[in-house]
Amino acid sequence: MGIIIWLIMGGVVGWLASIIMGTEGQQGIILNVVVGIVGALIGGWLIGPMLGAGSINEGISIMSFVVSLIGAVILLALLILIRRVSAR
Repeated sequence: MGIIIWLIMGGVVGWLASIIMGTEGQQGIILNVVVGIVGALIGGWLIGPMLGAGSINEGISIMSFVVSLIGAVILLALLILIRRVSAR
């Protein structure tokens, strides 16, 4: 059951991050899930030490959702930057 929750949360987080970054028309549901899950890992890695390890690893909460969203937005920003640099 846990993997299904991860996939659903990853999809929601990735979708919201794509709306924030203006890339919602460029990626499908699979990429939204990947961006959400990788964004959660990035957010946990960057923000987790500031909040303390126990506060994020307790399961799904508002804080873990926000941290995942921040990580997904950072990931999309990096991908947009890489696309712009490689297009030149």
